[in-house]
Amino acid sequence: MTYKTPPEIAQAGAEAGAVKARTSWDKLVVAGFLGGAYIAFGGLLAIVVSAGMDPETWGGMVTLVSGAVFSLGLVLVVVAGSELLTGNMALVPLAALGRKASVPGLVRNLALVLVGNLAGALFVAYVLAVKTGVVMKPVDLQRLGDIATAKAITETDTQVFLRAIGCNWLVCLAVWMALGAEDIAGKILAIVFPITAFVAMGFDHVVANMFFLPAAIFAGVDGIGWADVIGNWVLAFAGNLVGAAIFVGGLYWYLYARPRTPEGPKDAPPEDERRPTHDRSAEREPATAAR
Repeated sequence: MTYKTPPEIAQAGAEAGAVKARTSWDKLVVAGFLGGAYIAFGGLLAIVVSAGMDPETWGGMVTLVSGAVFSLGLVLVVVAGSELLTGNMALVPLAALGRKASVPGLVRNLALVLVGNLAGALFVAYVLAVKTGVVMKPVDLQRLGDIATAKAITETDTQVFLRAIGCNWLVCLAVWMALGAEDIAGKILAIVFPITAFVAMGFDHVVANMFFLPAAIFAGVDGIGWADVIGNWVLAFAGNLVGAAIFVGGLYWYLYARPRTPEGPKDAPPEDERRPTHDRSAEREPATAAR
């Protein structure tokens, strides 16, 4: 078999989450730096590829193309190997629910990976996006400004939170299905469609926003301040955590990984129905004959 079944994915996910919870702090920060940078590479590519596509002409194709190429980020995270906050929001709670990781280990993992992801995303935003001039051409700057303004200004707080739930539900499904694939091609295919979907629908990913919003500030986009950026990050983090820990980690633990309990009397048929049936008249015949 070239793939894992859902129960096997749940087992693999819990084991992966347990390993993440035990990883040393320095490796979590370094691997987190790589994960943040990889997601930022996907975001940078999405800007360059979709810049110049007039929404009035292209319609939904703009975000569809952006999502398809943005998938590069999670492909690099999964195949090359790194730590991503949003994926860990599902796998480490899954391990904790199965008592393979502790709550302090869960908090420690998310905190350290958050720091690493932020550092990696900021590095790419400042050095590789702005200082290289990649997003400083008018058409690219316009696309970056549109994305950042939508996330930091246009969306309400409630919208950011709810979009973040939908985002990480899909992102963690991509990670979940990639765990089920046994080869690189299968992992890439499992990643592309959910990631394309969340970007096309305009959902909020906290690590992606760690790239888009600071890059807009570094590039001089008007109307966006650090207060707007931090507010978006807080709400996106909360929504991403709900989408991952409840809708993926929690529900798949309930379906496939929770300990099985023996069936109680309520689940069993009544005692009279469990007993083999006998022909009571036949039982009485020998006694009658004996008399």
